[in-house]
Amino acid sequence: MAKDDYHVIVYQLLAYLYQCLKKGEPIDGNKLNYGSELLRINKSYWAYVIYNMHRMGLIEGIVFVDIDGQETPYATMLENTRITPEGIDYLCDNSFMEKAKQFLKDIKEITPFM
Repeated sequence: MAKDDYHVIVYQLLAYLYQCLKKGEPIDGNKLNYGSELLRINKSYWAYVIYNMHRMGLIEGIVFVDIDGQETPYATMLENTRITPEGIDYLCDNSFMEKAKQFLKDIKEITPFM
């Protein structure tokens, strides 16, 4: 597993959103963006990940806009993003999330963004 693998990115995003929810802290939209220090992925890959997390019902509150020439709608209003109960279940009970968590733990990044 690599730091830019789909499941690692999903884990980091869901873990950040869940921690904010539990602590009652506002979401920093910049931390969810493709250019953030910890994600460091290209824009089209990021759009794909965010869009599919939303489609799967793992996150909510994002507004998507169609951009000419791009297959995947672009996410805006990231500061309104919230993890859903389905997202919490996915984070806590999915075998891929457990593998991603272990990978990040192994590289000392278990708490992304915090």
